[in-house]
Amino acid sequence: MTEPEQLPYLKKIYPTLPAMLRKFDRFARKRAFMGKSVGEFERWRTETRTLLHELLGTEKMESSPAQPQLLSTTAVEGGITREHWRIQVEPEVWMTLFLLVPESADKTTSVFLCPPGHNGAGKYSVAGLRGYPPIDEKIDHYHYDYGLQLAKLGYVAARPDCRGFGERREDPADTTRLSEGLKGDCYRLAHMGEPLGISVIGMLTWDLARLIDWLEADARFDTQRLGALGFSGGGMQTLWLAALDDRVKMAAVSGYLHGQPGGPDGYLYGYRDALLTLNSNCSCNYVPHLWEYLDMGDIASLIAPRPLWVQSCRDDRLNGPRGVVNVEEQVAIAHSAYRLLGAPDSILYEICPGTHQWHEEHLTENLAFLFTHSMT
Repeated sequence: MTEPEQLPYLKKIYPTLPAMLRKFDRFARKRAFMGKSVGEFERWRTETRTLLHELLGTEKMESSPAQPQLLSTTAVEGGITREHWRIQVEPEVWMTLFLLVPESADKTTSVFLCPPGHNGAGKYSVAGLRGYPPIDEKIDHYHYDYGLQLAKLGYVAARPDCRGFGERREDPADTTRLSEGLKGDCYRLAHMGEPLGISVIGMLTWDLARLIDWLEADARFDTQRLGALGFSGGGMQTLWLAALDDRVKMAAVSGYLHGQPGGPDGYLYGYRDALLTLNSNCSCNYVPHLWEYLDMGDIASLIAPRPLWVQSCRDDRLNGPRGVVNVEEQVAIAHSAYRLLGAPDSILYEICPGTHQWHEEHLTENLAFLFTHSMT
C-alpha cells in the first residue's frame, strides 16, 4: 500500500502564536524604566536587579570554596601559556576553564572573561585550540578564537566551560564522539532547574561571578579593569553578567543584540520578534516571567554608564526580517540610560558586513574605546 503524502485533516494548522503575540503586547515590559531623573534610575536599577535575581533563581544557588586546581599547562603560539583549571562554583559542581596568559602578564595586566557561544565548540574554539576538524571549522567560519586574539594583544583571557558544555556536560556518553561532545545540553539543565525556580542563565551568571571571585583571590593580574567579551551565546552571558555585576568594568556583546526569526543563535533582541515568534531557541534563553517585565534593551541599560560595545552583522539572518532595525531599537533603549547618566559616548554600536560571526578587524581600536571610557 502506498503511503499517503499527507495525513488527513492536516491541510491547515491552527497555531497558538497569534494569541501569544496579543498577550505579549498586552502584558510585556511592565517594569521598563519610565522615570526622568538619575535618582529614579538608580532606584529602578536596584529594584530591577533584585527582581532579576529572583527570576533567575540565583538566590537558590549554593556558595562554596573555590578549591582551585591547576590541571595542566601548555605553551602555545606567541609565548602564551594555556592553563587548564578547575574551580568549584557550588558544592560538588566544578567549572573547567582555560586561562590564556601572555608571556608579559603581571599584576598590571587586565583580564577578560570570554564565555563561548552555543554552536562554536565551547572553550576550545575561543582559546584557538586548532588541530581538530570540528573546532577548526567553527574558528574559520565564525572567527570564534576571540580569547586567543585577546591574549595575542597582551590581555589575560579566561575561557570557561559553561554548564552543559565541554567537560561540564551532564551525560558522559555524549562525549564519546568529538562532534557530539562539542555540543551543549542546556535542555537537561532547564529540565532540572526550572521546576525549582532556577533558570539556565541564572546558573551561568552565577558561575561567571564565581570565576571573578577566584580571579580576584588569585591576585596575579589586574581585576580592577576586568572586562567581558563574548559572541552569540557568549554575548548572552556577557550581557547578563555585566548587567548584574558591577565588577565587570567594560563589556563587548557581539552577535547577540538582534531579533531573529529564522535561526537558533541570536541573543540581544526584542523578545517579541525573536523568542516568542521563533520559540525554538536553546533553553538558556527562556526565563519564566521575564517577558512580563523587561526587554533586552532594558537589561543592557543596567550596564550604564560602564562602557558597552555592541557588534552586529548587517546580513546576519538572525536579525530577522527587519534586519538591523531590530538591533537599533534595543540599542536605543540602552542608549537612553547612558544619556541620562551623562555618558552618551560610552556605548559603541558597530555594524559589520557579512553574516552571523565575530569581527575582529577593529578589535584594537574598540578595546581602546572600552578602556578609555572605563576611566571616565
